[in-house]
Amino acid sequence: MGSGLALRAPRNDSGGRFPRNRLGLRLMDKPLANRLAVVTGASRGIGRAAALAFAGAGAHVIALARTQGALEELDDEIRAAGSSATLVPLDLKDYDALDRLGATIHERWGKLDILLGNAGLLGEIAPLTHVDQPVWDAVMAVNVTANWRLIRSLDPLLRKSDAGRAIFLTSGAAHRCLAYWGPYSVSKAALEALVRTYAAETATTPVRVVLVNPGPLRTRMRSAAMPGEDPQTLRTPEELAPHFVRLAASDWAETGKIYDFPQDRVLTPQGPG
Repeated sequence: MGSGLALRAPRNDSGGRFPRNRLGLRLMDKPLANRLAVVTGASRGIGRAAALAFAGAGAHVIALARTQGALEELDDEIRAAGSSATLVPLDLKDYDALDRLGATIHERWGKLDILLGNAGLLGEIAPLTHVDQPVWDAVMAVNVTANWRLIRSLDPLLRKSDAGRAIFLTSGAAHRCLAYWGPYSVSKAALEALVRTYAAETATTPVRVVLVNPGPLRTRMRSAAMPGEDPQTLRTPEELAPHFVRLAASDWAETGKIYDFPQDRVLTPQGPG
């Protein structure tokens, strides 16, 4: 996949500061300096905001998305801020390409410090009995299987980092199981099981694995799910983005937990007694 990775040299640093919060984020310059971050769904919404935050904090961002034009716009903004990115136009359902991504990162950098599995599909808001098979398959492919394939491809690289960090986006839908949200709810519940299993398997390594529940944010997915909602009443992806920087930092110690943005708290998943 070497031809699909277009590295552009970094320019001068421009600085970047983030507010203090309950995660312990301090005012500091470039906390992710010399770190390498993969971000999926990086062309818009939460993924775009996270990619910009990582770049502003000093990381080189490998930005994955399906849309070349939107990735180039992201790259322009990252470069204007004095940071650098590698653009990877990619459909996450192309699992062989995800394997090639891992091989290319290994050849070029030899390790990976941060993986942000952000990309996701909503699917249909409909009764389970009305969901079409292609819709169900696509939601599971992007929300679950693609993240498993990313873990499988990039785990050796994360283990080569002195502080590998794997962060994945979940949702309250995984727990509330509301009527008509079947594909999305099921996929996010499966993702949580996947990520927590990965956290258990890496517990004795330098890799730390966390889930993030962003809550309702002003995104395209939210407007599709809740078309009657006033988006101006919602918080923005840019408000969440600095928290990804803290979760990706080398001194972050928690693993197998959920960072809940609406409560600004780190939660321990609870199961039956």
